[in-house]
Amino acid sequence: MSAPLTSSIDAPVATRPLPARTFWRRALRHRSFVLGGALSLVVIASALLSLVWTPWSPYEIDIAAKLRPPSAAHWLGTDSFGRDIVSLLLAGARSTIMVGIIAVSIGLTFGVCLGLIASARRGWTEEIIMRFSDFTFAFPAVLSAIMLSAVVGPGMVTSIVAIGIFQIPTLTRLTRGSANAIWAREFVLAARASGKGRFRITIEHVLPNILSILIVQATIQFALAILAEAALSYLGLGTQPPQPSWGRMLNDAQTLLFQSPMLAVYPGAAIAIAVLGLNLLGDGLRDLLDPRLARER
Repeated sequence: MSAPLTSSIDAPVATRPLPARTFWRRALRHRSFVLGGALSLVVIASALLSLVWTPWSPYEIDIAAKLRPPSAAHWLGTDSFGRDIVSLLLAGARSTIMVGIIAVSIGLTFGVCLGLIASARRGWTEEIIMRFSDFTFAFPAVLSAIMLSAVVGPGMVTSIVAIGIFQIPTLTRLTRGSANAIWAREFVLAARASGKGRFRITIEHVLPNILSILIVQATIQFALAILAEAALSYLGLGTQPPQPSWGRMLNDAQTLLFQSPMLAVYPGAAIAIAVLGLNLLGDGLRDLLDPRLARER
């Protein structure tokens, strides 16, 4: 005799998370996750530290002390305005993390909602949302920042909005594709047969099953947001002086490459560490949250 529909609905979903103890035991053995997490924590800790302490004020200009080599007073030296490099790097991490978090949050909020709606409604609703995503995808973050700068002027808000808008179509496509695969699963068909509406099925069954995919993608989008913020600040469209930014530091150092090349190395290394850490963290999360790999180990 076949089992009742309620047992199919309440059956364990395919991507039910592992117990916390099991997850962290596997995570600590995963080299990519450990290394990526360590590098990401260094960047986040630097941003948090800059809120309460920096060796020198990142806004203090001392022309008499410009371009000094590393010393006990200035661990990495000073820039062309006499500002302490370590202080600028710490404060720049704060700006970068802030832009990345807000921009990714914008992309996740709108992208996930639109993707879930497209997958649940189908038909013309799905077609309109996907064509809108294609249209938005044609405007990269730099182009969007240029257009916004022409209207409201350059700044951190401009870079946040531009990066956030550019991330929406990517997350919309990912959410819609992943949700479509869940809508074809047996437990979703059983839920529909039991009378559950599309909204309830989306919240109770579809979203939990694609959450791990979205978490992994969010870390990758965070890394892309850091690169985009640095590029916009380098072009003068993002964070504006006197607010420190790694991209602004690269812009200030470009005219001094032969005189003091390390001025470009420091912010470039900071960007590389942040992006590498998030990419490794994303790779590690992808392996750890994949239920097939979890069963193999």
